[in-house]
Amino acid sequence: MKVLTVDIDGTYLRYACMDEFMNIERRGKIFTPQEGRAELIEAVARIFEAVGDAQGIAVSMPGIIDSERGYCAMGGALRYNDDFYFRDALYQRCKTKIHVENNAKCAAMAEAAVGSLMDDEDGFVLIFSTMIGGGYIRNHKLYKGKHFAAGEVSYIILNSGQKLDDENLWGRSFGVPKFLQRYSEVKNMDIDTVDLLTIFDAVQKEEPEAVACLQWYTEEIAARIFNIQTVLDVEKFSIGGEPAKYPAFMEYLRNNLKQLYAECPFKLPQAQVVPSKFYSDANLIGALQCWLTENI
Repeated sequence: MKVLTVDIDGTYLRYACMDEFMNIERRGKIFTPQEGRAELIEAVARIFEAVGDAQGIAVSMPGIIDSERGYCAMGGALRYNDDFYFRDALYQRCKTKIHVENNAKCAAMAEAAVGSLMDDEDGFVLIFSTMIGGGYIRNHKLYKGKHFAAGEVSYIILNSGQKLDDENLWGRSFGVPKFLQRYSEVKNMDIDTVDLLTIFDAVQKEEPEAVACLQWYTEEIAARIFNIQTVLDVEKFSIGGEPAKYPAFMEYLRNNLKQLYAECPFKLPQAQVVPSKFYSDANLIGALQCWLTENI
C-alpha cells in the first residue's frame, strides 16, 4: 500500500510517498502556492498524478480543520483557505481516499502513536515553523476540542493593552521567520541570507549577537510553555520543527524554563521538554497515521 502524504505550511508544500509502515519511497517539496485555493489544489493533484500508484492522500495543513468533513473553517497561515471544503475540492481532481487534518495535530498524532510521547498518557506538541503549531494528547488520544481548535497556540495574545493584530499573536511574533528576522536586523544582514544553520553556527562560535537572539527567543517560548503547563499539567512537551534539531535550542529552552520555576514563589509541577522524534517529518507521519486510522 502506498499513500501520498502532503504537509502544507505557509512557505513550503512537502510530500512523501509512504507505506503503512512509514517507509518513504520518494519525497520532495515545492513552494506553497500563494495565489489561492485553486492553485493549491492543482499543485497537490499534480503531485498525486506524478506518483501514479498511490491509494490515497493524507493531508496535513494549517488552520482549524474539521477532519470529519474535510472542511477548513479558518486557514491559519493560508487565509485563502477560510471556509473551504478542501477534501471535496481535491476529490474533484483526485478520485481517491483523502483525509485532511491540521498540521500540528498531525505532528501530535505521530509523536503519540510512534514517537516521543508514545509512553505518556498526556502530552503537548509544539511545532516551530512559519507560525507555531500545537497539539494536545489526552488519555493517549488527540484532543481536538468542541470547535476543532484545541491546541491552537499561535493565537495566544502577547499583550492585552495593544491592538489585536498579527504582531500581537504568539505564532506571528515567534514563528521561525521572526527569529531569522531578529538576527538579520541585529547583524544588519539581508534576511534572504540568514537561515537557522547560520544562527546556530554563530551560537556554537559564541557570537554575542547570536547568543542574545537565541536567549530572547527561548525565554519567550519557555514563558508560554510555563503557562500552558499550569493549565493542562501534561507529562511532556514534545518540541518539533527545524529549530529543535539543534541541541543549543533545546539546551537554552530547558535552562530558561528551569529558571522560571526557580523564580516562581509557588512550587508547581514542572514541564518536561523533549525533542520531537520526527522533527520536520512529524506532520507527514501523523497525516499517514490519521489516514490509516480512518481507512484501515
